[in-house]
Amino acid sequence: MTGTPHAHPERRRRHTLYFLEWAAGQRPVHLDTDIDMTRIQAHRAAARTAGTRYSQVSYLLHATGRAMARHPQANAVMAPGWPSVLRRPRTLRFSSVTAKLALDRTVEGERTVLSALVPALERLSLDQIQEHVDRYRGEHTAALPEFKGVRLLGRLPVPLGRAAFAAALRDPRRRPGIFGTVSVSSLGHGTVDGFHSAGGTAVTLCAGRVLDRAVVRDGHVVAAPVMRLGLTFDHRVIDGAAAADLLGDLRQTMEDFDDGSRETLPEPDVRRPDRDHRTARGLERRPT
Repeated sequence: MTGTPHAHPERRRRHTLYFLEWAAGQRPVHLDTDIDMTRIQAHRAAARTAGTRYSQVSYLLHATGRAMARHPQANAVMAPGWPSVLRRPRTLRFSSVTAKLALDRTVEGERTVLSALVPALERLSLDQIQEHVDRYRGEHTAALPEFKGVRLLGRLPVPLGRAAFAAALRDPRRRPGIFGTVSVSSLGHGTVDGFHSAGGTAVTLCAGRVLDRAVVRDGHVVAAPVMRLGLTFDHRVIDGAAAADLLGDLRQTMEDFDDGSRETLPEPDVRRPDRDHRTARGLERRPT
């Protein structure tokens, strides 16, 4: 014998449902890669010993800001009104990178996703990024002023909420302050190895957990901490080759991690002891 099913009002998730309706026009394509996290894990462990804690996602955000700034065609949005036989396809590129960080939080007793913005990502230090991440960690995150709009959408009648959501996104120039220019999501705190999602931006990054996996170095199989990173791109905005270049750049930036605090040469590349670290990408000797 089964119970009688009953309708459950998705009030606290209405913003997510409105988003999914709006984002149905995207043309998502998925890529992924594995990232050797040896250097980042070593930096994270040393920082923890010194009394500073960095989240895995903070390193991803740090690298994302720099990689996206080097690939401006991905830091863009498809202008509304296309496709149409009367309109020319056009994209709007942004001069600064704003991350939309997906958060798994409880709003008035119901589990939902909130999106926090981290602006000027290409210029922020790792410490500054971590300050943003820490701000959104507390149990009262949903009550922060920046989520006032989400709370309002949950209270408005559905027709008004849907109309308000669409109106806020109508002008693409306002998009960075609402949706960011790149979406970042992580399920690395659980048992998920990899996943893909479309966050409403031209590029969405999806990080899984870090696990020791077998990698080949100098012809030898060794264990190394590896994170699987998924990249979903909107094919209306960029092509696959450009998205692959961005993903390759992002991977290299994370594997050659440099927090920018060293004034001369970085520490040797612990992943490959025989490698001349002076020629590693992004780690050349800085001019004096």
